[in-house]
Amino acid sequence: MRVLICPDKFAGTLSAVEAAAAVAEGWHQTAPGDELICRPIADGGPGFVEVLHASVGGELVEVAATDPLGRPATGSVLLVDGPAGPTAYVESAQACGLHLVDPADRDPKTTSSYGLGALILTAVDRGAVRVVVGLGGSATNDGGAGLLAALGAVGLAADGTPLAPGGAALAECASLAVDATPLRSAATGAAIELIAATDVDNPLTGLHGASAVYGPQKGATPADVTLLDAALAQWAQVLGRDLPGCPAGLADLPGAGAAGGLGAALLALGGRVASGIDLVRELTGLDEVIEEADLLITGEGSFDHQSLRGKAISGLAGAARDLGIPCVVLAGRVTTGRREQGVAGVTEAYALVDHFGDVATALAEPARGLRELAARLARQWSR
Repeated sequence: MRVLICPDKFAGTLSAVEAAAAVAEGWHQTAPGDELICRPIADGGPGFVEVLHASVGGELVEVAATDPLGRPATGSVLLVDGPAGPTAYVESAQACGLHLVDPADRDPKTTSSYGLGALILTAVDRGAVRVVVGLGGSATNDGGAGLLAALGAVGLAADGTPLAPGGAALAECASLAVDATPLRSAATGAAIELIAATDVDNPLTGLHGASAVYGPQKGATPADVTLLDAALAQWAQVLGRDLPGCPAGLADLPGAGAAGGLGAALLALGGRVASGIDLVRELTGLDEVIEEADLLITGEGSFDHQSLRGKAISGLAGAARDLGIPCVVLAGRVTTGRREQGVAGVTEAYALVDHFGDVATALAEPARGLRELAARLARQWSR
């Protein structure tokens, strides 16, 4: 039997790669003769680089960066050779991730995306002709102002002083000092292709913008959301006026609101937005492997209504449904109903919380839970 195992991350507990390994181990305990194909997935958020490295190889370069509060952090750039030159894959969450900041310290008015600049600059220095930046899971709401400052485009107040870090200071932005054009190939001097990998299509501002939709989970109060939204609107106006090549109507472009406005910064630099999960599916050859599988196992930390509306799991389940392949979801918790699961293409769904009987154990021992659930599934499904 050919079993395709392609979970997303279990946020805060297991990476997608670790989750896939646990499921494979559990299945083989029961059915050692089955063929297991592990293809962990990511949509651009945490785990994006790890998932790609596990599937396509390449060289991982460790980079000294800073976290959203300016403290030392370590990230990595994945370099994969191509016909025209290396493509670099970078994960914004390694420098801007919400998981890097304790809940008590989360404040999108002051957190900065500056650290992401070190990752991108390393990619450029290593000769990349294309840089793909995975967006998601950020603690920032600064419209990419920190990132742009690291690349040589600094927001200034009316008196000419550089802005303080964070989203709130953008309300005082009067101009942009562009001291460098860093996104040029170190070898040829040609412009580097820049891609923002995300499955978020929110604009930068407004009711569906970065501040209103994602600000509260980063620590923003209702008053903070109002302040930050106005600050991002001001920032977008300055970028449109002072940054050469910035597209018109930046604040309203789909994906501009991704990762606290990092999408807007990458678009302002001439980049484009691409679906993170589609990119991962293409690079890992996932669509071809699905066609040859007898069973698909996927999963994530919380299998809820959002999972069935455009996230990675919904795409995989839909593909399996169209091919007549059963799809089983293993998750930390499951809050979707059987009927909506079935419509989406999910045959069965199992929760670690139900398996253990309590949330604490599910959070403490997710790998053991996945092994045990997978062993049980093998008894049910294996030939």
